[in-house]
Amino acid sequence: MAAVWVGAAALVAAGWRGRRSPHRLMRGAALWTLKTFDKILIANRGEIACRVIKTCKKMGIKTVAIHSDVDASSVHVKMADEAVCVGPAPTSKSYLNMDAIMEAIKKTGAQAVHPGYGFLSENREFAKCLAEEDVIFIGPDTHAIQAMGDKIESKLLAKKAKVNTIPGFDGVVKDADEAVRIAREIGYPVMIKASAGGGGKGMRIAWDDEETRDGFRFSSQEAASSFGDDRLLIEKFIDNPRHIEIQVLGDKHGNALWLNERECSIQRRNQKVVEEAPSIFLDSETRRAMGEQAVALAKAVKYSSAGTVEFLVDSKKNFYFLEMNTRLQVEHPVTECITGLDLVQEMIRVAKGYPLRHKQADIPINGWAVECRVYAEDPYKSFGLPSIGRLSQYQEPIHLPGVRVDSGIQPGSDISIYYDPMISKLITYGSDRTEALKRMEDALDNYVIRGVTHNIALLREVIINSRFIKGDINTKFLSDVYPDGFKGHKLTENERNQLLAIASSLFVASQLRAQRFLEHENSRVPIIKPQVATWELSIKLHDEVHAVVASNSGPTFSVEVDGSKLNVTSTWNLASPLLSVNIDGTERTIQCLSREAGGTMSIQFLGTVYKVHILTKLAAELNKFMLEKVAEDTSSTLRSPMPGVVVAVSVKPGDMVAEGQEICVIEAMKMQNSMTAGKTGKVKLVHCKAGDTVGEGDLLVELE
Repeated sequence: MAAVWVGAAALVAAGWRGRRSPHRLMRGAALWTLKTFDKILIANRGEIACRVIKTCKKMGIKTVAIHSDVDASSVHVKMADEAVCVGPAPTSKSYLNMDAIMEAIKKTGAQAVHPGYGFLSENREFAKCLAEEDVIFIGPDTHAIQAMGDKIESKLLAKKAKVNTIPGFDGVVKDADEAVRIAREIGYPVMIKASAGGGGKGMRIAWDDEETRDGFRFSSQEAASSFGDDRLLIEKFIDNPRHIEIQVLGDKHGNALWLNERECSIQRRNQKVVEEAPSIFLDSETRRAMGEQAVALAKAVKYSSAGTVEFLVDSKKNFYFLEMNTRLQVEHPVTECITGLDLVQEMIRVAKGYPLRHKQADIPINGWAVECRVYAEDPYKSFGLPSIGRLSQYQEPIHLPGVRVDSGIQPGSDISIYYDPMISKLITYGSDRTEALKRMEDALDNYVIRGVTHNIALLREVIINSRFIKGDINTKFLSDVYPDGFKGHKLTENERNQLLAIASSLFVASQLRAQRFLEHENSRVPIIKPQVATWELSIKLHDEVHAVVASNSGPTFSVEVDGSKLNVTSTWNLASPLLSVNIDGTERTIQCLSREAGGTMSIQFLGTVYKVHILTKLAAELNKFMLEKVAEDTSSTLRSPMPGVVVAVSVKPGDMVAEGQEICVIEAMKMQNSMTAGKTGKVKLVHCKAGDTVGEGDLLVELE
């Protein structure tokens, strides 16, 4: 078991920041100083670049960061020993610019390259270029990348290795007409996806001929943009499956292990949102069968690095090979938590030629880990349309036990349209699933993110949902639970009263603070101290007005809300981004995001941001005489729901359009989104053209 304890130390090195790590730390420090490489270049950015740098530092390896011009002040650049600019912001001119990256390798003398995930991590040509220059690619060899990176070839190899596969067309789809013909032969619904793709990019589900044609167009465009390869394949779409993947690890000596599974079924737009390890659904027999098939596939292509074999699993525990990702996965931290291994360290050791230092029997499942992907996205728009902006305030919840945060940002960082909108990966670990989920709930409440819209509300709702807690999940979980879209947390009557009591206490506390003066001996202005015993307030929440009476005694406020009495205690430090409050024995962590002079207050409570309008009783009576602002008629305008780049405009002034007809296409964070007309009418003005950069809310098209 010594190897496992060493792995626990590696986990801490990889970024575990909580007060309690998953395992005790024991022997094996010498393994960190085992000779591997002197200098490694990380061909990536953001949190994964930071993650790799942390392990390299622990191993005594110098690091080189690459960056685009807009990333010059990024965290990963500051963490590395050296940094080289490889081009302007667009990924095709920087992080996918192989010539510039190869030049950076020569310039810095890096002996090896860790590609992270995405970008060039599964690019066979990049690995080949490195090999020609005697630079080690920290990943599998070019044969495995080619075989597994191509979804068509990988499926054929999986069949040969006796791995369960999904029925589909084993070839490249030439055009939209052929896509329709193949889809009809397989039978709807079908999945159209990029042969060289991954991460949900270039994937569409089609339920009929029209959706197949649209899916072919958008998937091929996204695939070309993200991977430089627009080839597509089509296979049967398994409705309501679970997405469960097996982590594998192989070396150059023919050894391979499976490191248990990760449950990745909570997704939106085929991209994972919440992951956990192990899966609540698998029994030991199914786990072993999936693991053995994953290892069989890895050995079939002589796989030598960390990789992931993804499966779709139906309700009867039948599982089907989906794809193999020949790289480190985004969600690798949950595997590190339950096994105690540092996967980046293992990849570096294997790349140097060392054999695996573990046997299959050494790989444990210790405890439970959950990961939430924190995105700069608006979860109220299609479960997450990208948001951009600058982080005006940022505070990770690493003061809590069992919490790990993998991020590559800091206060002042910009979230731009050029890259993935991920802010961080928030991971919690516990002795069991219940503890891990409770720690995640607390961590989400204590996560301070200001300046950009984020998906904390959605993440928190998912982990407290009764279906999720029971393990009744599949890849359609979000659309099933929120058929009309995500609306935020639905308050119970007791929770509503708690929120109103907190809001009124904050209001009174701020009023009392405003009345305090620093008294001076020779002050010419006499200070009149108001003697207000109780505060009669009117609070508006969700178009409902509530009568509230509040009084305070020291740090405790007694609040009567619609006849219910509550006692609210806190330090009432209004300058703190986090506020711990006790409401009749119930502990809550809230965030007061804004307080306006007019009485409007934004409070993050149970993950969701609520706007309340608080007035004194007198002010509320006078407010009735104020004129209300008339809402703008938006039925004749099309505005961008997100920041991005206009890829195509399908109409011109004078054209007649039908409701639901495509008007234009906007690409944001490598995903293409079709903008459609909200009603039938004639196009009056077009305010954008292909290539334009647009912001959220920008006017695109006007109808008469």
